[in-house]
Amino acid sequence: MTILLSLLIFVHILGAAAIFGGWLANFKTPTVSVWQWYGAIVQLVTGLAMVGILEAGDGSPNHMKIGIKTLIAIIILVAAFIGRKKMKNGEEVSTGIAHAVGGTAFINIAIAVLWS
Repeated sequence: MTILLSLLIFVHILGAAAIFGGWLANFKTPTVSVWQWYGAIVQLVTGLAMVGILEAGDGSPNHMKIGIKTLIAIIILVAAFIGRKKMKNGEEVSTGIAHAVGGTAFINIAIAVLWS
């Protein structure tokens, strides 16, 4: 289980890097990249999988923290979905949507690191 949990943490961090890095890379001309969309999916799936593994084992995750992070992850996923859908339809992605994806990812990363 330890190896699986470590692998999930690794992939979870890559998902965060895709979202946050994509936001920083496109900060002057805000948009939602396909990597931000994939990162949002990866973040939600691996986060829930990690909680499941911790619950099944001896771990006891902080349920308040997990609930807040899951809610923020869903907001990121929805904003990334809206942004990608607009990109596919040839429409301009609003600055608010683009910054919502990256900004809420930044908040979620801060919660993960600073809330012990």
